[in-house]
Amino acid sequence: MRTVLMVAEKPSLAQSIAKILSKGSCSSRKGLNGACSVHEYAGSFQGQSVRFKMTSVCGHVMSLDFIGKYNNWDKVDPAELFSKAPTEKKEANPKLSMLKFLQVEARGCDYVVLWLDCDKEGENICFEVLDAVQPVMNKGGVREQSVFRAKFSSITDTDIWNAMNRLGEPNRNEALSVDARQELDLRIGCAFTRFQTKYFQGKYGNLDSSLISFGPCQTPTLGFCVERHDKIQSFKPETYWVIQAKVFKGKDSPLVLDWNRVRVFDRDVGQMFVNVAKTSREALVESVSKKEKTKQRPQALNTVEMLRVASSALGMGPQHTMQIAERLYTQGYISYPRTETTHYPENFDLKGALKQQANSPMWGEEVKALLSSGINRPRKGSDAGDHPPITPMRAASEGELGSDGWRLYQYITQHFIATLSQDCKFLQTTIDFIIGPERFSCTGKTLISAGFTSLMPWQGIPLEEALPTCERGDTYSVDEIKLVEKQTSPPDYLTEAELITLMEKHGIGTDASIPVHINNVCQRNYVTVENGRKLKPTNLGIVLVHGYYKIDAELVLPTIRSAVEKQLNLIALGKANFTQVLQHTLDIFRRKFHFFVDSITGMDELMEVSFSPIAASGKPLSRCGKCHRFMKYIQTKPSRLHCSHCDETYSLPQNGAIKLYKELRCPLDDFELLLWTSGARGKSFPLCPYCFSNPPFRDMKKGMGCNECTHPSCQHSLSSLGIGQCVECEGGVLVLDTTSGPKWKMACNKCNVVVHFFEHAHKVQVSQESCESCDAALMLVDFNKTRCPLPAGETQHTGCVFCDPLFQDLVELKHATMRRRGGGARRGGRGRGRGRRGNPRKPKDKMAALAAYFV
Repeated sequence: MRTVLMVAEKPSLAQSIAKILSKGSCSSRKGLNGACSVHEYAGSFQGQSVRFKMTSVCGHVMSLDFIGKYNNWDKVDPAELFSKAPTEKKEANPKLSMLKFLQVEARGCDYVVLWLDCDKEGENICFEVLDAVQPVMNKGGVREQSVFRAKFSSITDTDIWNAMNRLGEPNRNEALSVDARQELDLRIGCAFTRFQTKYFQGKYGNLDSSLISFGPCQTPTLGFCVERHDKIQSFKPETYWVIQAKVFKGKDSPLVLDWNRVRVFDRDVGQMFVNVAKTSREALVESVSKKEKTKQRPQALNTVEMLRVASSALGMGPQHTMQIAERLYTQGYISYPRTETTHYPENFDLKGALKQQANSPMWGEEVKALLSSGINRPRKGSDAGDHPPITPMRAASEGELGSDGWRLYQYITQHFIATLSQDCKFLQTTIDFIIGPERFSCTGKTLISAGFTSLMPWQGIPLEEALPTCERGDTYSVDEIKLVEKQTSPPDYLTEAELITLMEKHGIGTDASIPVHINNVCQRNYVTVENGRKLKPTNLGIVLVHGYYKIDAELVLPTIRSAVEKQLNLIALGKANFTQVLQHTLDIFRRKFHFFVDSITGMDELMEVSFSPIAASGKPLSRCGKCHRFMKYIQTKPSRLHCSHCDETYSLPQNGAIKLYKELRCPLDDFELLLWTSGARGKSFPLCPYCFSNPPFRDMKKGMGCNECTHPSCQHSLSSLGIGQCVECEGGVLVLDTTSGPKWKMACNKCNVVVHFFEHAHKVQVSQESCESCDAALMLVDFNKTRCPLPAGETQHTGCVFCDPLFQDLVELKHATMRRRGGGARRGGRGRGRGRRGNPRKPKDKMAALAAYFV
């Protein structure tokens, strides 16, 4: 029997599709990577009985990066990244072992059906999967097709079965357009980012950003925000005057009239008009007009409109909104949430989608009324040729979806029902008055039919006091006429919704990437999100944009990126050559980069005004090993040490506290050691600031502390304080934290495992001897007499923390509390005593001994 491998984009998606296609009769098991399950069932394919294996990836299998040596910021000229630096595809998440997992499952399979998301990114992942699985699959006949692509827009029985019955092929051109975008963003972004980060962080101490990043889409996004900020700053209020008139008739409430001239900017002229109008005590009705007007129902919902409304009405950021929308999609509640289309295809089952909502306690009555009276065909929108508009696919309740999930689902559903409803109709009445020679008017609206606004009340016609009944020639008494002084007001900061509109208009990013770019400018400390989801640029963001304008405005204007996006779309359509577009664009930006480097003093002049020199920042902390003067500790991101005498800056581990370590010095370079800690419940380790930035041994990497240093005799190194291999991660070593007493602990130098032991011990040391069972270092423990857990009044004991029965009850495994993920030293290093003692092995009972105390 032949085997068909089917691959979806996410584990939850694979489970839902398998459940539909197998009609609930599939068996499931965990894959070797632990993240993806495999669902198996028997069925028919291409007219033959087969065994189906449905599994998934977790987004992109591979990511693009430079080869190893070109990732060293200190040794590579950023200009080389445009052409000389080779790139390679690496596993996007090595911990998932996705390549190995896919190859294990694909071995011996005859066909592969790709159920990846149906957009350009999905097509790109298709070919990543194919590159992994095709070498191990069975080779079919010469003419036999073995690769199939399923196209679907929602996780419903109908859509999934239709996709299975109409399989096509993956689109190579769309995948290539993604490859081109990835390479352009990598080369351009890294070159500019590395240059300006090193240049400015080496000069200024209070930038408060760990990365001065540049992005071909990110920077124009920031440019929109700063452009609005500049308009606000340069705005000069102007005084103007309007005439306000009030008239009444009998006991009716007074009518406030609008002046037909609207406003004047000269007070004396305005006063002249008031004086002329005051010559009359009566207001004559010149005309009464009534006109029936229509407020159109909305067009079908696409991604950009969903993001706009979620930000402006629901107070949800674009990134958060997309995460929720994707969850609703994979759970089968809505159709695919990444679409540019606002037009339903003729064969879309609108009535079927509407019937799903007929029993809703919130809008069920409106839906039943629509179904009985006949639905309106949605307004004609634009068809981008990707996916149908975002549509609710089944009914839901707040209990099922959670607070934010329900709010977004509620809006999507209300919007969908509104597109099938009647337009809102109202009667607009306008009364024109003459007071002396001046003309005034007032307008009122009366609702005729609420239409779609009964579902979307915030779009409704505001309730206004009805205008009195009158006819041409009627007269009203003038209550008052006065000149009112007003001022023009500045624009407000851009809201996320307005920024999304600008990005869509100028072609910056795609419906999928717009939330990412907005999130990036916030994370980089270029923009802060204020009340009302308004985006206020920071000092750093403003200076960067002004600097780009000063050197090369095209780096920040949307025009050049918009042109690149058009070229990428031509690749996707098969109308442009991948290599030619790539080389042409890189050539443009390479020239811009060289000009930017030559002209950087223009941006630097702006930086000098806004930020403090690094030599004037920070506070004295530790002595330099070269000049023996105090270096200054700069706490603002990225935290670092600066020696003003040597004019050298040294990196430090981030997201923790730094303090002097007992005034001890590194035996290699005479720099004073520092102690990094993530808090009482976290990890701590000493480090030499010079070694941290300049690895002293060939087997060390930049960013390693003393707990990963392979110095053979230093009392702070891994060789002296390493105890044994980590109980959870591969390659990590548990290292004694000598500063942790009396609540002693050892911590893994790679992952966040922390082992607490020997509480209240007076002294804990690592022995030079090894355990015969597991090869871990033995521990010498000197307990306090009053709190000694040892029998027979003993206070000292030497043994293995993993194997010694006296020690096992004193061990407790935890996970370090980190201020932010990745806050410790960079990963790397070697096991204790490799070469001297050998690689410690995990004993059979080590996990059992520690797991019993796992917290």
